[in-house]
Amino acid sequence: MTLKGKTAVITGSNSGIGLGIAWEMAKAGADIVLNSFTDSADDHALAADMASDTGVMVRYIQADMSNGAECRKLIDAAGRCDILINNAGIQHVAAIDAFPMEKWDAIIAINLSSAFHTTAAALPKMRQAGWGRVINISSAHGLTASPYKSAYIAAKHGVIGLTKTTALETAQEPITANAICPGYVLTPLVEAQIPDTMKEYDMSREDVIKNVMLTRQPSKEFATVEQLGGTAVFLASDAAAQITGTTISVDGGWTAL
Repeated sequence: MTLKGKTAVITGSNSGIGLGIAWEMAKAGADIVLNSFTDSADDHALAADMASDTGVMVRYIQADMSNGAECRKLIDAAGRCDILINNAGIQHVAAIDAFPMEKWDAIIAINLSSAFHTTAAALPKMRQAGWGRVINISSAHGLTASPYKSAYIAAKHGVIGLTKTTALETAQEPITANAICPGYVLTPLVEAQIPDTMKEYDMSREDVIKNVMLTRQPSKEFATVEQLGGTAVFLASDAAAQITGTTISVDGGWTAL
């Protein structure tokens, strides 16, 4: 399938899941707008390398996803936004009665409110172009819960609700809105946690992965950023034109339990 002629804006995409999705979108022919809150030479070099390797236009635009006005400015600066992928997110773990207020506010702003602001700014562009895809990255925790992750879980559940509302408001237009719900994904951040977890539990790498990190993932295998990217490319394709307002789980069976 080809996305040639489309522009994909991916929030939080200079590493991890967002970057993996950007690469798969670029390989499918879409022009790419990368984003994060930093504005370093490495960020812009990443865009240049992706453009060189895939032959599409790739730009890096800095914007702080905790700030609603900057979220909207990102979409304006992109010029086009045929495919919007709301991926930016942060995490903090604590009991509800010990959860810092500033952490709650930041997680809700970055993980949920940013998706509202970018979507509100992108829909007029999609309508003008006569085509659009909104793909929100939720989580297995958008469908289930775990202790000590109240803000993250509230935000990811909220992302699914926002997705459904967006789909209903665009149901009679050539615009779709869907959410991808990953389980545990092998990103550089997760990879870096494995050695310390091995020491903490005095376990082998394999035992830590299967019995600690993937305890709720029945496949006992990480999802990959390439798999998530492939799912996003599918949702942006013509084959998915009648898929809207729903979730696709990429979680190794987590939400089947």
